[in-house]
Amino acid sequence: MKVLLVNGSSRKNGCTSVALNEVARALQEDGVETETFFIGNEALPDCIACRRCRELGHCVFDDVVNRFVAKAKEADGFVFGSPVYFAHPSGRLLTFMDRAFYSGGTAFCFKPAAAVLSARRAGTTASFDVINKYFTICSMPVVSSTYWNHVYGTEPEQVAEDKEGLMTMYNIGKNMAWMLKCLALGKEKGIDHPDNEKILTNFTRP
Repeated sequence: MKVLLVNGSSRKNGCTSVALNEVARALQEDGVETETFFIGNEALPDCIACRRCRELGHCVFDDVVNRFVAKAKEADGFVFGSPVYFAHPSGRLLTFMDRAFYSGGTAFCFKPAAAVLSARRAGTTASFDVINKYFTICSMPVVSSTYWNHVYGTEPEQVAEDKEGLMTMYNIGKNMAWMLKCLALGKEKGIDHPDNEKILTNFTRP
């Protein structure tokens, strides 16, 4: 079992990293392999709705998004982490997730996922809601914790002092490990995910 932890911050070793490391620690304790994927600092083009991914099987912009989707196909679960900017996740992460989920959505379906947010003071619950919407449009079980998935601090050292926040991160890892094992056991017993149909309409018209 392997979980990809996506660092959506522009700072590789900032506050978001502290939160993700605590989730990873709990996962590793329960025998789950982890890999942290830093989306980097290079410019990321937005999705331009060209729909070339439908022909190519990957995004037309061959960058970090395509490298991530290739890894996502082999992963069993995901944690997406972001700082909070103006009460929303980082613009870089949203661009990254827009393109990854649109061009490679099948790589995520029915795999557990969690969102974690880091903020100085506020905006975390609004940001949490935004990231969770990517999961719930792809039939992904959402992993919760013992509080909302947030840590607080301006610098990594301050986040390290947020004991409740770090415990929340740790419990995300424990809950995800439990869910992954339950899903694996179910599959061994012949219980597979549903083969859901999907109908696309403009509210009422095909």
